[in-house]
Amino acid sequence: MRSSKIKNLSSAVNALKKLKKKRLKIVFTNGCFDILHAGHVSYLSKAKSLGDILVIGLNSDSSVKKLKGESRPIVRQKYRAIVLAGMEAVDMVVVFSELTPLKLIKAIKPDVLVKGGDWKKKDIMGSDFVESYGGRVRSLPYIKGLSTRGMIAKIKQLYTCDNV
Repeated sequence: MRSSKIKNLSSAVNALKKLKKKRLKIVFTNGCFDILHAGHVSYLSKAKSLGDILVIGLNSDSSVKKLKGESRPIVRQKYRAIVLAGMEAVDMVVVFSELTPLKLIKAIKPDVLVKGGDWKKKDIMGSDFVESYGGRVRSLPYIKGLSTRGMIAKIKQLYTCDNV
């Protein structure tokens, strides 16, 4: 199953050019979204509220492994993309293999660049570029206690040999 919301970079750029001509505001965020949880859902809903079209840059399996370690991702990129595309708030998902989304941000040129509150505005990749043409950069509140890392730790704790 492949959603029409899941696009490669060139088809995403072409689709976004048409949307920008209609004066729709493009919001961009990125992440691994390995095990989707309530924090992700809340974050993406808030990100969508900042514009008209929400584009997700999704880290590929290889980039997640480099960023998070050999045991990650838990969920393969194909399935992470399908889950994200199935969300009402998400309009487009573009998988990228680089360690940072800068190439994607430069190609998309979003009106609003968003990251979670665990990122300081000055540390958000692409913030200088987006602000250089009048775009906005936002850091949205982080919901404490909701993280993929925490979920993995809890699963490991509950399902070790001693507890099974």
